[in-house]
Amino acid sequence: METGTLETDARTVTEAPAPQALRVGVDLPEKPSYRAKRALLGPPLTTDQLAHERLSKKLALGVLASDCISSSAYGSEEILLVLLPVFGIAAYALLLPMTLVVLAVLLLVTLTYRQVVTTYTKAGGSYVVARENFGPLVAQVGAVALMLDYIVTVAVQAAAGTAAVTSAVPALASWSLWITVGVVLVLFYGNLRGIREAGRAFAFPTYFFLASMTVVIVTGVVRELLGDLPQYDPMSSPGAFPVGHGSSLLTFGAIFILMKSFANGGSSLTGLEAISNGVSTFHTPQGLNARKTLVVMSSVLAFLVGGVSWLAHETHAVPYESGSPTVISQVAKAVFGDGAVGHVLFLLVQTATMLILYTGANTPFNGFPFLANFVAGDGFLPRWLTKRGHRLAFSNGIIVLTVVSLALIIGTGAHVDKLVAFYAIGVFTGFTLAGFGMARHYQTYRQGRWRAKVALNLVTGAVSALVVVIFAVTKFTEGAWLVVLVFPVMVVVLLRLHRTYQREAAVLRASPSAVPAARAARNVVLVLVDSVDLAVIRAIRYARTLRPSEIRVVHFVIDSAHAEVLQREWDAQPGLDLPLELVDCPDRRLPRAALELVDRVLGSGESTQATVLLPRRSYGALLGRLLHDRTADDIAAAVSQVAGVAATIVPFDASRAPWRRVQHEAEAALASGTRDRNTAGSRREGAAVATMTVPEGCVPIAQAPHRRTAVLQGRIRSCEVSPISGSPALRCELVDDSGGVTLLFYGRRAIPGIEPGANLRVEGRVGDYRGHLAMANPIYRLLPRDGAVPAS
Repeated sequence: METGTLETDARTVTEAPAPQALRVGVDLPEKPSYRAKRALLGPPLTTDQLAHERLSKKLALGVLASDCISSSAYGSEEILLVLLPVFGIAAYALLLPMTLVVLAVLLLVTLTYRQVVTTYTKAGGSYVVARENFGPLVAQVGAVALMLDYIVTVAVQAAAGTAAVTSAVPALASWSLWITVGVVLVLFYGNLRGIREAGRAFAFPTYFFLASMTVVIVTGVVRELLGDLPQYDPMSSPGAFPVGHGSSLLTFGAIFILMKSFANGGSSLTGLEAISNGVSTFHTPQGLNARKTLVVMSSVLAFLVGGVSWLAHETHAVPYESGSPTVISQVAKAVFGDGAVGHVLFLLVQTATMLILYTGANTPFNGFPFLANFVAGDGFLPRWLTKRGHRLAFSNGIIVLTVVSLALIIGTGAHVDKLVAFYAIGVFTGFTLAGFGMARHYQTYRQGRWRAKVALNLVTGAVSALVVVIFAVTKFTEGAWLVVLVFPVMVVVLLRLHRTYQREAAVLRASPSAVPAARAARNVVLVLVDSVDLAVIRAIRYARTLRPSEIRVVHFVIDSAHAEVLQREWDAQPGLDLPLELVDCPDRRLPRAALELVDRVLGSGESTQATVLLPRRSYGALLGRLLHDRTADDIAAAVSQVAGVAATIVPFDASRAPWRRVQHEAEAALASGTRDRNTAGSRREGAAVATMTVPEGCVPIAQAPHRRTAVLQGRIRSCEVSPISGSPALRCELVDDSGGVTLLFYGRRAIPGIEPGANLRVEGRVGDYRGHLAMANPIYRLLPRDGAVPAS
């Protein structure tokens, strides 16, 4: 029997030691930092569980609509605080037409975003619309607009929630800033725990607020019809905004004030884009579910904004300079009266308002990380924003959002009126891009009633653009100047980051067409790769010089789509005569996966020494640290602690190389048949995987009877195309809690569905392959990926 082939001769087997199951479990100590993370955030989630971290329509309405619906709590107040000092009591009569104009804009934007969520079902909203229809430059304007919107939303909603608290408990007014900061930190912690838990915690306040305000509006309308709804006297309210003595509506100054109040009222529409930015978190069909949720959300918002404005008009509620009591709290107090029951109902409404505003501040924690991941994936933001964390959330995006939002809150003293000045420009810039982008889309594809859709979206884009201009002009001196200045600066920064990534990719394009061979028996060399470029070529060349007994090129699969692309690129590279081994890494903990790999190599008996080569692209110190992580260092530090293992980082300096010359060399290599390779892939770190039980009818892999037929079930840990007896064979490792078995499919290079991470049930005769349990061409059945994975 030749080494490396599956034995079938019983006489040969009796003379050889019984084969062993492949090693699975490794007892490795955890770092204190990881134990602390697990204690704070809970057990880790694996990549397979991402498919289950989706939102139903009811849950999505609670999570994603809280920002939009909660803006009804301060939209009417923002209109009044501009109108009252100029128009006096007439401001209450002007409040209703202003509200109607805002609701008309709401209708237009809703009709446009119904088309957006149906056409573009990935996270990104107006960013995706702008990118697909106007190109990357305009798309970055949308990206900046949305990011600014998310940052300011956290600050505005949290500050408004605190105002609701101080309206009910005035003694807490002096602590409003620190209460707001504390709330943002609580939201930060909650979202680090993951999508589903955040949704469950933050969905209830939306429905509680809706129910409470429905009671307020209905009761208020009934009391108004009965003629016993009380009315405040704005002229005798100490601490309120000053009430003017009236002004002609036709003067230039009055028109300016009307435009300013409309701009303030536009803050009622903030959060409307949240569903389009989070459409990928819905259950399938994502577009249909998102569209239904969007319509419900807009209808609820229209009802609440109209109801609050009507009751504010009837009760003459007045905004206060300190921010509390709020207009909505005065409306509730007037509706319910001063009795004991009325006071209890008033406190319930204030509680609901506080909760909805605070959870409205949670919406950006869902949208911003997805948007940042999307923009970073396009190469316009640092790639570490694409990393999923311990609980599958985009943790780095959550951290960035929290830090910047807290800086804005502290800088403005958590005052809603000051924060609104930063607000609507970003929001309506996104609406503008969505409107014009969808018009361009329908004009390009011309399907169905495309002319009507083009007209609708052009109107939406034009109206939204007008609001942006109005807001920039009327609020310029109140803080909008900073947004107007930051906008072009951030766009330029994003474009420069993209240019930097392009330069790095040009330097790393693979050009050599052959790798020199040098073989000698010494040790097993593991080359860990995530792309096919010059850095990898150099690492393989170095591996040859070590005179190894075996070279294994390994890619840890944390993104199956990227792994498929990498496999195709590897196979297409004529100079790479080594097979690429794909090893499943469902929890994204690359250092631990590398530890397990070297443990299996050392325990196989094939080598007493393992060398791990880690290609690393090095760049300038400051810029490189900002744009790239240090996963190679983490892996090297982990495996170097194991006796018999040496880790070597093979650097490739991409920052100092004459990148234009390298680019020309790569292009010349293309002409000779070598394809370009772009640096790709993102590294993740996660946690230990869950346990898979042995199902009925199967036996544990470690107990599989040698030379007999057995039914086994487990998870594919790795796949590799290996030449056996002069022909290709697909070699896979199937593992469960007890151990692993090698599956050999002769004459096959790939089998649809059999890939790292797949769950598989196999039946066949158990044999021997290199001293371990194996099956040749077993009968197999693919099983659904339900998130259960074998312990590792």
